[in-house]
Amino acid sequence: MTAKVIDGKAFAARVRAQVAEHVARLKEENGLTPGLAVVLVGEDPASQVYVRNKHASTIEVGMASFEHRLDAATSEAELLALIDQLNADPKVHGILVQLPLPGHLNAELVINRINPAKDVDGFHISNVGLLGTGQKAMVPCTPLGCLMMLRDHHGKLSGLNAVVVGRSNIVGKPMAQLLLGDSCTVTIAHSRTRDLAEVCRRADILVAAVGRPEMITGDMVRPGATVIDVGINRIERDGKAKLVGDVHYESAAAVAGAITPVPGGVGPMTIACLLANTLTACCRAHGLAEPEGLTA
Repeated sequence: MTAKVIDGKAFAARVRAQVAEHVARLKEENGLTPGLAVVLVGEDPASQVYVRNKHASTIEVGMASFEHRLDAATSEAELLALIDQLNADPKVHGILVQLPLPGHLNAELVINRINPAKDVDGFHISNVGLLGTGQKAMVPCTPLGCLMMLRDHHGKLSGLNAVVVGRSNIVGKPMAQLLLGDSCTVTIAHSRTRDLAEVCRRADILVAAVGRPEMITGDMVRPGATVIDVGINRIERDGKAKLVGDVHYESAAAVAGAITPVPGGVGPMTIACLLANTLTACCRAHGLAEPEGLTA
């Protein structure tokens, strides 16, 4: 068996096109332009690349982009004051503070200062609680992207056995909540799970988000299962740097029914879903119908 490759890059392009179409309609019919504010503190090279990509993608779909680049020595009080200013700005519908923050800043305090309705990362404790109780929330972008791809591949997910390997607040836990919301039977596993391989082999849907290079191997995958690889790990192989996921792609692809590659799988969906969340936040702020197919 050779797995079907779930092309996240192509899927993300379709999501961005959908978002752009909705944005154009909002401008024409309601005179509204969704706005995304991104705050970057310090000069972390990876964060700078992410922020640059987010800015370009925001402009590409017709949204307003508000970038705030702050010095690494920025005080907590200054950062919180900026967030208060963005919370009060009607042109800003989504606020994202790029992580990680410099060590002297309390990330939890900063994230929870964002208006939950503008928290397009879905990290605010209110959104975490709403998602966990099955209510309308802003959903973290990466799990939302995974859910979209699973729905596209399977149609209805009801009744399927899902195993999520990883228990982070950013991916593992919200992913499990989303799958429960679609009536999957969900197991959260992790690096300390007893007989992890056996647990994984029960899965119709296997989501790897554990942060360990190629930890999930083909012998841990049930034949025909759908494998979603959230991991992005840089390793050295044969003297060259290589990007790999949390799944050993070659062995898993020989067994699975469908699989996301790394790169080109889940990664592109994260920014696409950030744009979708910003659009959703704008629609909710103005009491308009939410875009179909772009929310959980």
